[in-house]
Amino acid sequence: MIKRYRLGNPIKTYATVMDIPVEKETLPDWTIDKESKTLKRTLSKEAIVYGLGETLRGINKRGWTYRSFCSDDSQHMEDKKSLYAAQNFFIIDDEKPVGYYWDTPESVEFDIGCTDIDTFIIKHQELDVDIYVCIADTKKEIVKEFRKLIGLSFIPPKWAFGYGQSRWSYFTADEVRDLVAKYEEHDIPIDSVYLDIDYMDRYKDFTINEKDFPNFNDFVKEMKEKGVHLVPIIDAGVKVEEGYDVYEEGVKNGFFCKKEDGSNLVAAVWPGRAMFPDFLNEEARKWFGDKYKILLDAGIEGFWNDMNEPAIFYTEDHLKEVFEEIEKYKGKNLDIDSFFKFKGIVGDIDNNPEDFKRFFHEYEGKRIRHDKVHNLFGYNMTKSAGEAFKRLSPDKRILMFSRSSFIGMHRYGGIWTGDNKSWWSHLLLSIKQMPALNMCGFLYSGCDLGGFGADTTEDLMLRWLEAGIFNPLYRNHSAMGTRRQELYTFKRVEDFKNIVDLRYAFIPYIYSEFMKAALNGEMYFMPLSFEYSDDRSKETEDQLLVGESIMIAPVYEQNATGRFVYLPEDMKMVRFRSLDDYDEEELTKGDHYVKVGLNELVVFIRPGHVLPIGPKAKNVDDIDYSKIKYLTYKAEASDYELYNDDGLTRIQ
Repeated sequence: MIKRYRLGNPIKTYATVMDIPVEKETLPDWTIDKESKTLKRTLSKEAIVYGLGETLRGINKRGWTYRSFCSDDSQHMEDKKSLYAAQNFFIIDDEKPVGYYWDTPESVEFDIGCTDIDTFIIKHQELDVDIYVCIADTKKEIVKEFRKLIGLSFIPPKWAFGYGQSRWSYFTADEVRDLVAKYEEHDIPIDSVYLDIDYMDRYKDFTINEKDFPNFNDFVKEMKEKGVHLVPIIDAGVKVEEGYDVYEEGVKNGFFCKKEDGSNLVAAVWPGRAMFPDFLNEEARKWFGDKYKILLDAGIEGFWNDMNEPAIFYTEDHLKEVFEEIEKYKGKNLDIDSFFKFKGIVGDIDNNPEDFKRFFHEYEGKRIRHDKVHNLFGYNMTKSAGEAFKRLSPDKRILMFSRSSFIGMHRYGGIWTGDNKSWWSHLLLSIKQMPALNMCGFLYSGCDLGGFGADTTEDLMLRWLEAGIFNPLYRNHSAMGTRRQELYTFKRVEDFKNIVDLRYAFIPYIYSEFMKAALNGEMYFMPLSFEYSDDRSKETEDQLLVGESIMIAPVYEQNATGRFVYLPEDMKMVRFRSLDDYDEEELTKGDHYVKVGLNELVVFIRPGHVLPIGPKAKNVDDIDYSKIKYLTYKAEASDYELYNDDGLTRIQ
């Protein structure tokens, strides 16, 4: 059952697909203070709070404040309150679980026992929100009710479940050719290579750097003949340049975001001076979406949208203010106070909160200042692409995932969790993030394996590939200037090959469980406590249930040769050293110390369940489903319903 309560006059977000009438009575269990624009409710000592999608910290959200504000911030430190997403669905699991969806595009703070350890406080900029309350007997049923409310999750092509290699700094087509050749040489499966901003002509969307990527259509075809899909990036900012058709069309038709005086806002991102398409304007959204046809016609079948919070290096107006302010410090003695003020003037230039108040959108026939609808920007950029794909490729699935997101975007694409670091703590964070993303409908999700920023190490890269082996999005991505992370660059290349071989062997299971979750509005990743009610399961956050059959307990600490694993019931442990070298052991309910070598992968099969294993394959299309074998525990192979299809035909 879902009930809807309304406070104020909320802006429509199109996050939901069901029309639920607004209740006349007051929202139960919460105290509302209109003057301070806050809502409060008491949390019992035992209450657990799940959800809020892509955030920092743990699966249980108690003890911190989370800000719903899509933020371009690559420093994912423990003290941060927001990342790139605004996903305001959560479950309070107390005597009886209750789900809540806070449907508003404004910035909201969820203070969950941070200020007051026993109080949940929700702070608004303006008290304009639709609150949906999802009521059911279990947490799983609550999630299913919520997913009915927001609609089916995006379904990518099957090849998008294969291994993908990415790096910011693949500068030429020949560099990509060399990369693919080395994967072939080492017999490591691969399905995709991601092109970051360097494939563009001077960072202009929907253009090709013809000098370094000549004959692009032929290059795309050449890679596809090798079973490799090229996946280019698309950024939110359009370069200001006379003669550039996207810029000129946007200006002519009034499709860019405007300042208060009606002139176009000039900001800056990768190409320098740039303008932002007004993705909240339906006509502008259609115009920009149709631009993807340029690359679709070149044979491209997948994209990733980036910098769409939107990220702002500076606005032209604020840059002028900064130069004027700096001039005041010339020739002065910079003491401790003036030095830090001076430093802050430049240090706060990018993504400055005041810049989000400088421009406006045309939305639903009204002119709305950006900061009021900030969280809808990236969502509508990806919606622009998703709507276009249905027009331009009505029968075929196109891969799409985004950095910035809002609930509702899950219908048009998946997400990756942004600019993480090559830190062991971020490996653990990536494990904890997956269930909350699933709750919010973002099933096609993953992190940058090995870490994007900083230098990875060989052991961290191996452990991350193992920990993320069931992530639907399985992409190794790193930043320019960091250590190379292509798998053939490491000493133990055979160990990397064995892990990626296992990834492909698991794809029949991964795809089957993903599709069931997507089509039935369920979760692919779950915390143990969604299935087991004992206290230990409620506290265990470094083990996850994946699909119906297995539990994973990744190793995420440097130099560890094993870890403690809690089994909420008897399970069968399968230890893989390679696809053809594994052993099985039945373990009883309780605690176990499990040795896990750096080259090993351990999974746990639940009683009465089955894990299908495919044969070795060089890419997803090469998987021979007639050669699948089934690992069982207190079950028969026939007990498992394997979902499979052509992996290309559009489903919704």
